Amino acid sequence: MMKYKRIAVKIGSNVLTRSDGTVDVTRLSALVDQVAELRRKNIEVILISSGAVASGRSEVKTGRKMDAVSSRQLYSAVGQAKLINRYYELFREYGMVCGQVLTTKENFSTRYHYLNQKNCMSVMLEAGVIPIVNENDTISITELMFTDNDELSGLIATMMNADALIILSNIDGIYNGRPDDPRSTVIRQVEPGTRNIDEYIGTSKSQFGRGGMQTKCNIARKVAKEGIEVIIANGKRDGILPEVLSGDGEVVCTRFVPAEKPVSGVKKWIAHSDSFAKGAVYVNAGAAEALTGERVSSLLFVGITRITGEFRKNDIVNLFDDAGRHIGVGQASVSSEQASELIGKHNAKPFIHYDYLCINA
Repeated sequence: MMKYKRIAVKIGSNVLTRSDGTVDVTRLSALVDQVAELRRKNIEVILISSGAVASGRSEVKTGRKMDAVSSRQLYSAVGQAKLINRYYELFREYGMVCGQVLTTKENFSTRYHYLNQKNCMSVMLEAGVIPIVNENDTISITELMFTDNDELSGLIATMMNADALIILSNIDGIYNGRPDDPRSTVIRQVEPGTRNIDEYIGTSKSQFGRGGMQTKCNIARKVAKEGIEVIIANGKRDGILPEVLSGDGEVVCTRFVPAEKPVSGVKKWIAHSDSFAKGAVYVNAGAAEALTGERVSSLLFVGITRITGEFRKNDIVNLFDDAGRHIGVGQASVSSEQASELIGKHNAKPFIHYDYLCINA
């Protein structure tokens, strides 16, 4: 456990929510007990916690039918206050202080806002405060929402240079079949570059959350590629956090082994910015082969075939091959107007330098 100095823990809706849709206060208290145990061992913990909507649902009875967005805004506005107060009171029993961090997807779209959030949580950790992060559902609109808190947890873990991201679900990990099939077993370890587990992952959404195991797996792969260990485990199991960090091989969970090659802070931000992209850049077969090969390569204008969308210098753009397959994301060195004039040209500076380019695994 001593190798972990800082961890991010995502607590899913299905971990904190009872079958009737209300918050499981007993489970919440048990998880706080575990976090307090880790803090006593000098491990910094950042919580990414669901549960606001469930907390609010049990408090507000409107007597009228609301659309999904309105109900989420109402319940989260009331529930977030109730949820953070529960956390505050539970941690205070241990003489520990927690603080609330509400964010939106837009806050990760620029490097300036990204670093501002990082500074906020760094100050909290330095002061011994436990950050509790959640999406601000009261102002988020559907088009600009995170897929779920799994996506948010991946962004937080990489932004804060965590040693590990623990994603707590209501099952033990990724199974090699349907979790309810007695013949299925948990895939205990996923090495870097492993591609053969997608066939096992169901695409169904969780009962109370917005995501599913496919989302968790995609986030886990991306975060592990950036050098952070990812563990998917059962948050309803007693003592799960200390157990998975102890390295005890008896604990049933799925571990994504981190890549050994370090990744810069800028690349970590870019790697999670594909949904913030301002435009799309299509490249020919030669450029696609060079970018996805083992050798380091920048994207040159000679390999670009067309550009869509409008963007400015330093904006994020998505990269596609000539068949329309998404191959990566990067930070543009020039605007879309300038780039369009340089398509296919030799002897020009790279459109995206390798230091500002992230290619899919």
